[in-house]
Amino acid sequence: MLKIENLCVAYGKRLILNCVCLEVSSGKVTALIGPNGAGKSTLVKSVSGVVPILSGSVWTNGKDLSSLHSMQRARLLAVVPQAVSMPPAYTVWETVLMGRTPYLNFLGQTSLRDDDLTRCALERVDALALAGRRMGELSGGEQQRILLARALAQSTPILLLDEPTAHLDLQYQVNLLETVHDLAYNDGLAVLIALHDLNLAARFADQVALLVEGEIRARGTPRQVLRPNLISEAYHLPVQVVRHPFLDVPLVLPGAGDED
Repeated sequence: MLKIENLCVAYGKRLILNCVCLEVSSGKVTALIGPNGAGKSTLVKSVSGVVPILSGSVWTNGKDLSSLHSMQRARLLAVVPQAVSMPPAYTVWETVLMGRTPYLNFLGQTSLRDDDLTRCALERVDALALAGRRMGELSGGEQQRILLARALAQSTPILLLDEPTAHLDLQYQVNLLETVHDLAYNDGLAVLIALHDLNLAARFADQVALLVEGEIRARGTPRQVLRPNLISEAYHLPVQVVRHPFLDVPLVLPGAGDED
């Protein structure tokens, strides 16, 4: 389990996260939603150690992550960042193999186990056929799958994803989130994923946390959080929530109306 307790983060004098408390359970997907500027990316970055925290703590298995060395922390959690420009000359294999960095010896030598885990990670995201290609030759969706594979190669119990579906078409969005969902259920990973799309959160998350102005305003199942009053207030937009016509999840639609 990933446990976030009273987490506060500031940029200068501006408080970005205010006493955020959240638990992410093993084998479950927790979606972090909220309007632009709510602090979703900052929360992911502060948990991973990229952004320093002002106060509070982040725990897993009795260990305070903020007190660990970066390499120790990298053995406990892996991050899939927002779409980034990857070094175009690196091959897919070399990029995913970077996920094994926390386990290399002082000479930086890789082992057969590192190669095996790199191969397995590529297979999990259905990208082994891309292993020899250069990152600069890949589409945005393919690159995002490789970033997920790199995180999987770290072999960590916690997976953080920061808007991994941004700039992807619908097919890639669904394929990526289906893979993440399977990793949580089949491999027992604790997954925290920041998402813009409320309906993707409803479909793929077990728990949803609504972050507004740096504070958690609601948490619970998608049905408990994706309610017209909560979403309308958070996004300053009238919405209606209805039953999805094919899936047993709520469907959020813009526009005034009564909840079904």
